[in-house]
Amino acid sequence: MGEQAGSRPGEGARNRSRRNVSAKACEHGAAGAAGAAFAPGAAAKEAEAGATPPGRPKTVVVAALMLTMGLVALDGAIVSTAVPQIVGDLGGFSVFSWIFAGYVLAGTVTLPVYGKLSDTYGRRPVLLVGISLFLLGSLLCAAAWNMAALIAFRILQGLGGGALQGTVQTLAADLYPLKDRPRIQSRMTVVWATSAVGGPAVGGVLATYADWRWIFLINLPLALAALVIIVRHLTEPARPAGHRGRIDWAGALGVFACAGVLLFAVVQGGVTWPWLSAPSLGLLAAGALLAALVVRVERRAEEPILPGWVWRRRTIAAVNLAMVALGLLIAAPQVFMPTYAQAVLGLGAVNAGLVASAMTLTWPISASLAQHVYRRIGFRDTAAVGVGVAAVVLFSFTLLPYPARPWQAAVVMLLLGAALGLFQLPLIAGVQSTVVWAERGTTTASVLFSRQVGQSVGAALMGAVANATIAARLTPAPVPGLPDHLDGVSKALARPELLPRAAADHLRSAVDAAVHHIFLGAAVAAVAALLILLTVAPRRFPVLPGQE
Repeated sequence: MGEQAGSRPGEGARNRSRRNVSAKACEHGAAGAAGAAFAPGAAAKEAEAGATPPGRPKTVVVAALMLTMGLVALDGAIVSTAVPQIVGDLGGFSVFSWIFAGYVLAGTVTLPVYGKLSDTYGRRPVLLVGISLFLLGSLLCAAAWNMAALIAFRILQGLGGGALQGTVQTLAADLYPLKDRPRIQSRMTVVWATSAVGGPAVGGVLATYADWRWIFLINLPLALAALVIIVRHLTEPARPAGHRGRIDWAGALGVFACAGVLLFAVVQGGVTWPWLSAPSLGLLAAGALLAALVVRVERRAEEPILPGWVWRRRTIAAVNLAMVALGLLIAAPQVFMPTYAQAVLGLGAVNAGLVASAMTLTWPISASLAQHVYRRIGFRDTAAVGVGVAAVVLFSFTLLPYPARPWQAAVVMLLLGAALGLFQLPLIAGVQSTVVWAERGTTTASVLFSRQVGQSVGAALMGAVANATIAARLTPAPVPGLPDHLDGVSKALARPELLPRAAADHLRSAVDAAVHHIFLGAAVAAVAALLILLTVAPRRFPVLPGQE
């Protein structure tokens, strides 16, 4: 099949063997699969193929998965609103951004590791470890005595969050057949949407009327509830211990170090130091050397953390590349729309947040309806339609007048959410259906990892575009009263009433032009995703028997 092009010798035969076992298990049901386990060699084959637990998943298990996803989704939204109180209590204003960067880096670089571990030991133990780490990290964050301690505990919390993100998505594919998968995926998206809208409000209330430490303590009952439900109700098919290969700990450490160094370089470049400075170039060079070392280690490993088939199979490689492009383009509305809404449209923080989160209202609706489209025209073409519409919507933002009306920006965000729901879900559901159980965790983790990397790179690149555009409008300053350097722009935007009227209007115009350039870049990323789908991805995804 198309996704096996370029596989190393013998891999295609093993994959065909796994497909035959998977098809046999689906044809004869759970009893047939269990009976086959008594035949010589059947147990090993069945363990290699894996199996989806038969029957409809318990409602309480689905609720636990949504609760677990909610922990990750709510965390980012609720913490951001309490930053002023945290800095006022602990100090460390110059490094407070690492409250978020440390968490994101830890979660991103561990995704491939957790994906491989879930394929080797099962989803349940990885999920339990992730919830426990997240719970411990939340408790320690609430007890932090200074900013350095808080950042360290946020990294620990991120190590747990990395396990939760990929494992929940993988379990959703395990528990639901393809025809029902959009239902659970849309529920997960609703959880993210609700958290994006309600999280800032909850965080603001807790920080204002209680204490900022409660934004972490609120995680404890939720995490404990999810932990108890999963321990009591989530079961997986037994997997013989003899099948488990040696864990590639050297590869895991290499992936962690390589991704961490490169993402650190991307996050700090252009912010803490210039892109062409010694620290940036040194980190990028170190990341390149680590990447070469990882490739060498993974080629020799019996069970590599990042197996080569993730990029050799045409379908998975295409989806990963498309997800990198999605991460690039999503940085525009997520990172820069709130600033645009406040600085250009003149909205308050609450209303600006509502405009920026409008995308999350139509995304789950579109995702839940995507199955009706991809059943007719296929996964690839459905995703192509979605990202094609997204490219048009992103470009249309650059045509908005100055100053635009708030409803115009909100309509753009609503349309963008609808387009991206039609783009992302078919790719995730489709690629998960092309692999057996024992490869689904690694595949899902690679998809989420690609999106996170794209989003980190996108935020850095678009930040550089914004800085260059605003700097060009400020130098030379055409009106008196403008800040003479970029560091003064944020302060001026926070208190525009202190500027002369002409200077404030010119600064708003500069921000408007910068965000237009950013959305134009996002439109280019959407076009790149469309080209990837049309040229790399097979028109029909090679769905395995029994996955329909």
